[in-house]
Amino acid sequence: MSEIVRRDPRREWIARNRLHPEHASVLAEIGGGTAVSEWLGPHGVIRKNPRAIGFIGPNGIKRIDRSGAQQGGQAAGAARQAAQDSRRKVNIEAPAFLVAVVPDMTGGRLSGHDKDLLGLARRLADADPERPGAVLAVVFGEHNRERGGELKEQSFGEAGIDRLLHLDDDAYAGFAPEARLAALAAVERELAPRHWLLPDSPLGGADLGRRLAMRLGERPATGVWQIEADSEAPQGWCCTARGAAESLDIQRPLPRVALALAECAEPVDETRHAAAPLSLTETIPSAFSRIEDLGQVAVDPAGVALAEAEFILSAGNGVKDWEGFHHAARVLGATEGASRVAVDDGFMARDRQVGATGTWVTARVYLAVGISGAIQHLQGIQSCDKVVAINLDPGCDMIKRADLAVIGDSAEILAALLAKVEQQRGGQRDAA
Repeated sequence: MSEIVRRDPRREWIARNRLHPEHASVLAEIGGGTAVSEWLGPHGVIRKNPRAIGFIGPNGIKRIDRSGAQQGGQAAGAARQAAQDSRRKVNIEAPAFLVAVVPDMTGGRLSGHDKDLLGLARRLADADPERPGAVLAVVFGEHNRERGGELKEQSFGEAGIDRLLHLDDDAYAGFAPEARLAALAAVERELAPRHWLLPDSPLGGADLGRRLAMRLGERPATGVWQIEADSEAPQGWCCTARGAAESLDIQRPLPRVALALAECAEPVDETRHAAAPLSLTETIPSAFSRIEDLGQVAVDPAGVALAEAEFILSAGNGVKDWEGFHHAARVLGATEGASRVAVDDGFMARDRQVGATGTWVTARVYLAVGISGAIQHLQGIQSCDKVVAINLDPGCDMIKRADLAVIGDSAEILAALLAKVEQQRGGQRDAA
């Protein structure tokens, strides 16, 4: 091999740009697994990184250690883990009041909307440091448990929850607003929260919140996107809500029941709370339900808009077997997407293009097949919960972005995946 040292201008640029998402990992690569404080620049000038020396403080903020004890820092992954573990622990033993939150918990996990709502609840609970309140989360449904019996969501404390009330009776499964309303009424009688916060979403929170307000005799605030302290308001807060088809903002004192929009507040990211299990002493009366849940209506994934799809199978220039790709999308029940290259080549329709020049998607699972990961495409998937990449190039940007990466031929990997899916479905039918 040649002994000539080859430069990588992109890595050098990332090493100089501390705001780049790969900045820490590139510095770790330069230092052989540690974030170096000095390196040789492209012109032979020694470059220094003053932020490499230090440690993560109790509030997740990096502190500089000038004693030299922390020289060399940590690897990027270890640093992120240290920041997660070093969150300031908060345990409110005797709260002055409760702020009750009823998250949607779509798929058994906290969504981005739920976390924003919990951030809003924390603002209300932590407004008075001398008399702090506690955030109570009311979670419904047996579907929120894994097969082993544990809850699917394990980050309740990191989301800002002090008390957790999980009601997993079969009566709350599916669309059961009357049974859930009876449970919330029991929580109101026993715990009397100062505020009730629910997501103003079509996933159940909007309907349940309006039912709860009617039961409590309250006039709810809907479409809330901001709250501010107001000493003249009855509860000390006023809220701003969207009204008239989101054409104007309405300000009013914050009522006991509020239905908030997404991005109503910043999610909790600096503290870790107890999320202590809570149970009710009184028995929740069984409500007579006039509603029968007939299950979810089957929807053709091909007819779902990309912006609304929860599972997207997206194809790029690396896909050669398009019949196999379409077959995989049908079997997996995924909505089809594509990169700009695949669209320009005529393999997919223009409305299937994902990215900054196409559609910004917020899928829970985004499966990218043969997509190298142009910056415009990565911008369009930045709000996806989980990204899975299948590619032949282990160094492409999509592999670096992915939460799970599989290196290999896309046609063979998709065929093996479909075989596993069919095997599992066959086993479930036999068990039934």
